[in-house]
Amino acid sequence: MQKIKTRDVIVIGFALFSMFFGAGNLIFPPHLGMTSGDEWLTGFSCFIFVEVFLSCVGIYAMVLGGGSITALEDAIGKIPGRILNIIIILCTGVLIAPPRTAATTFEMSIAPFTDKISLLAFSIIFFAIVFITTIRPTRFVDIIGKYLTPILVICTFILIIAGIVNPIGEIAPPLSSTVAQDGVIAGYQTMDILAVVGFGIVMLNTLRLKGYTDHKVQLKAIIYICIVAGLLLCSIYGGLAYLGATSSQVISHDLNQAQLIVAITHHLLGSTGTLILGIIVGFACLTTAIGLAGATAYFFEKISNGKVKYQTWIVINILISASLCNLGLTSIINLAVPILTTICPPFMVTVILLLFRNHIKNNTIYKVCAFIGLIFGLYYTIQSYI
Repeated sequence: MQKIKTRDVIVIGFALFSMFFGAGNLIFPPHLGMTSGDEWLTGFSCFIFVEVFLSCVGIYAMVLGGGSITALEDAIGKIPGRILNIIIILCTGVLIAPPRTAATTFEMSIAPFTDKISLLAFSIIFFAIVFITTIRPTRFVDIIGKYLTPILVICTFILIIAGIVNPIGEIAPPLSSTVAQDGVIAGYQTMDILAVVGFGIVMLNTLRLKGYTDHKVQLKAIIYICIVAGLLLCSIYGGLAYLGATSSQVISHDLNQAQLIVAITHHLLGSTGTLILGIIVGFACLTTAIGLAGATAYFFEKISNGKVKYQTWIVINILISASLCNLGLTSIINLAVPILTTICPPFMVTVILLLFRNHIKNNTIYKVCAFIGLIFGLYYTIQSYI
């Protein structure tokens, strides 16, 4: 069996961590920690189960099935599987996540420091960087893993260590009576479970480009890669949740998630902390946007059987995402809610069942469970507008 290089595991694992760790992942754990109080470990554990464990399991399930297209289409049928894949990829890779990452970066990393740069100008710069980084498919995972992730991790750990060495305050009783449920919901809101469609393709293609062609070797490598990414995610989420737990008696409970992490950072490190937070948000959003752009281009090149090349999809993706970014963060979030509420349940159910593909002989089980998930998703979507 081909030997797996430790260096490849670390670089690709770092890249997977960064692609998962977007701005939403940064703001939810502190807020969860604040509302959970001295039960923050309970809320954190539930958050980790949904956000880290299920996402890593999803990546493994996608690779186990030979890539997200094959896995879903074999399970629930070619047409519904293809439709679900395309909807998810459009949401995570074009219409929602990339524009949201750019708009979030502007609001948290640029706007607090200067009003001389417009959202339009910033979106052009942001997506120009994404374009330069992703236009060569063999480069972007290495660029994320080798260069961008270390900066992101170092800056985040500076903030966490500052809060551990000099805690903001005492940890109080929980503000919420549903700590475990809050953790699950926070994990669900990060949307990372949906990203496994595109990231599964990226991981598989990256392993192939590095010479890992045997399927058993790919599966073994993806386990190690997910362990690296999962440990990084757990350690950072745990630190951020702890910071939130120590802030509940000092910082106002009326702040939203983004305002809370800004307040925590300013309390711990002053204006320097605000700058560090800007760097964290910028790199978190940039690495996620790069990963999603590359994954989307891989996906559409594959379903077009290579008729429309990777580079062409990158250009199309960048132009659409940059245009939608200028709608503003609030509009993008409002657009996303009904779509995500509808498609998340059937996809999550199918991904979990894919782990048992060797034991589930009848594909009707996949189809029925996915259909039930879709009905629940539609029900909650319609209910929210009544």
